[in-house]
Amino acid sequence: MKRVVSVSLGSSTRDKRVETEILGERFVIERIGTDGDTDRYRALVEELDGHVDAIGMGGIDLYLRAGAARYQIRDAARLIRGVRRTPVVDGGGIKNSWEKYLILEYLPKEAGISFAGRRVLLVSSVDRYGMAEAFVRAGAQTLFGDFYFALGIPIPMRSLTTVRLLAACLLPVFTKLPFKLLYPTGAKQEQVTPRFPHLFRWAEVLAGDFHLIRRYMPPDLRGKTVLTQTITPADTEELRRRGTRTLITVAPEMDGRSFATNVLEGVVLALSGRRGELGPEEYIEWMLRAGFRPRIETLTAA
Repeated sequence: MKRVVSVSLGSSTRDKRVETEILGERFVIERIGTDGDTDRYRALVEELDGHVDAIGMGGIDLYLRAGAARYQIRDAARLIRGVRRTPVVDGGGIKNSWEKYLILEYLPKEAGISFAGRRVLLVSSVDRYGMAEAFVRAGAQTLFGDFYFALGIPIPMRSLTTVRLLAACLLPVFTKLPFKLLYPTGAKQEQVTPRFPHLFRWAEVLAGDFHLIRRYMPPDLRGKTVLTQTITPADTEELRRRGTRTLITVAPEMDGRSFATNVLEGVVLALSGRRGELGPEEYIEWMLRAGFRPRIETLTAA
């Protein structure tokens, strides 16, 4: 039996364990939250090292990306410094390939969901640069919310060129800062503190990291489409209560849970037998072979 464990800096209230079969292989897929405790995080990944098939980094990315450049987050590298034998993935491979494929190919052609001309708020583009590129190529009116939601500064970015230039200037510095200054960890992931509601009102589609969407979303999301991942049944009900029309997750539900991209990447790595990163086409091929398809759920009537 293969075992993939996502160790997260997020809240342990979101923990989940699933046993399933994928391509004839039995899998245990597990998410363990450490409530923002970095010492506990390091101890847990070192305990798992050599005993599981892949370790996913949850609640933090190892890299932020903009164009061909990627910037390692110092705090993330410190967390996994003691891991020697088991591959560690942060979901970046899936975000940069599968999520682009869904927006440009699968959703328009297989589900009739086009983003051309639609107003999209992507809450963080350097966390999901592949998604940012895909929305632009799909013809969406895209607003990148990095400054708003990571730094609380109302600076809109509407072009990939701007994202790349500012990333080159700022990320070498910001990736050295304590991660908790840039992203909610532990119990903060459970808090909802609406911010910049006009951006949510403007957008037809809310996309990207669900913890950022959830933390800053306003009470009224009537008619919106949410394209994201890392969704629990409680999250689904919260979106339904706020009037969200359509929920799209980039992979199917497993026993009520849409696991994070680092979990999906860990499963793909375990299936492939590889220990390092795969190419973009290989991620797409393995996701299709595994039968992973987006979950598309109508939460409220039009």
